[in-house]
Amino acid sequence: MILVAGIGNIFLSDDGFGSEVARRLASEPLPEGVRVVDVGIRGLHLAYELLDGYDLLILVDALATGAAPGTVSVFEPEVDDLEPAVDAHGMDPATVLSTLKGLGGEVGRVLVVGCEPASLEEGMGLSPVVAQAVDAAVDAVRRLVARAVTPDAVSTTK
Repeated sequence: MILVAGIGNIFLSDDGFGSEVARRLASEPLPEGVRVVDVGIRGLHLAYELLDGYDLLILVDALATGAAPGTVSVFEPEVDDLEPAVDAHGMDPATVLSTLKGLGGEVGRVLVVGCEPASLEEGMGLSPVVAQAVDAAVDAVRRLVARAVTPDAVSTTK
């Protein structure tokens, strides 16, 4: 099973990026065994959801990495190196995964689709550059899901 989780706070401008990507993905057909959820800022809820057991978790979030705003990146975090921590309101990927570990759960593989925010100020709606990046993130998640569902398939897109 695959869980795609959009995370972030829609009241902090670009922090709502993961929620918007999840909303878009939830409105389209996906392969059997793929679940899309917008968990918002409910980190503890996501950790408990993961206790049901998933082969792949794809987290979608606004992540400040120092890249240009709107830059979408995909990476695989080192889950085994995380220290257990419980924070019901913290929603960064490290906190969620360390909470899961602290609860005795695990997930087969974790991938993160992140977007560099332009603004994390109070306010509703994504900045124009991050709003444009939503399509690229949706496409990235689709490719990751397709590869996971049919791992022997050769990808022709980069």
